[in-house]
Amino acid sequence: MAKNGKKGREKDKVKNKGKDSGRRLAAQPPEEESSSHYAKDLDHLQIEIAHLQAWVKKTGARIVIVFEGRDAAGKGGVIKRLTERVSPRVFRVVALPAPTDREKTQIYMQRYIQQLPAAGEVVIFDRSWYNRPGVERVMGFCTDEKAKRFLELAPRFEAAMVESGIVLLKYFLDVSEEEQERRFRQRIGDPLRQWKLSPMDVESYRRWWDYTRAYDEMIRMTDTEYAPWWIVPSDDKRQARINCISHILASIPYEHVKFDEPELGKRQKRPDDYVETMRARRLVPNVY
Repeated sequence: MAKNGKKGREKDKVKNKGKDSGRRLAAQPPEEESSSHYAKDLDHLQIEIAHLQAWVKKTGARIVIVFEGRDAAGKGGVIKRLTERVSPRVFRVVALPAPTDREKTQIYMQRYIQQLPAAGEVVIFDRSWYNRPGVERVMGFCTDEKAKRFLELAPRFEAAMVESGIVLLKYFLDVSEEEQERRFRQRIGDPLRQWKLSPMDVESYRRWWDYTRAYDEMIRMTDTEYAPWWIVPSDDKRQARINCISHILASIPYEHVKFDEPELGKRQKRPDDYVETMRARRLVPNVY
């Protein structure tokens, strides 16, 4: 009886051990579980972006996506996930530098107009014509009068784009003061991110409330029914990426285009008269 009891206890021990292992496997740490869900969701969205690309190419659609927002809010991260699995010939990212002396003499919108898409293109603006009521105004690169005049004219410019058949989407990525500071300090201490921290970023940190007032007026005066602003809370970068890309896909009436599988056929045979060159070739050193 005692012997059987011992065996029973051992069986129960093994059984419970199996249950405990199962529980440990099922109850993943929140971070790992979150990472797994994020990767799965992103993979699904990027497949849909590929379908969108095929539809754009077939229909000749023209799409403009504008990304604005606080410094360190994660614009680059969203753009990277949006474009990393598609062709740069279809999805073109525009991140213009400061205007040249010649461009400063042009109509303000001129250098942006020449970047607008032709048929079968998606143009993504990593900052856009909204530099004027934002950084240019706050940093004193343009007068208040010019910024206000821009805010009056921008909706007309965007109305003309939409009337021409362009799909225009505008996103503003927002981040809290605390999270922005955390990301700035992270950049300062990481050689791989230090290039992201420009003097303008430092000024945006110092002038948080000047930028807040400027952005509030910008959104209030240029949020229209035909070209509304969509705000993306970005303290959680992964959440912001999934939410923003999902919204982009939901905002464009694309359809899945059937993929015509090519027939590879047969490779040609090696010619009888082909002789490999005897000349030494420079090979990249094998370091891996």
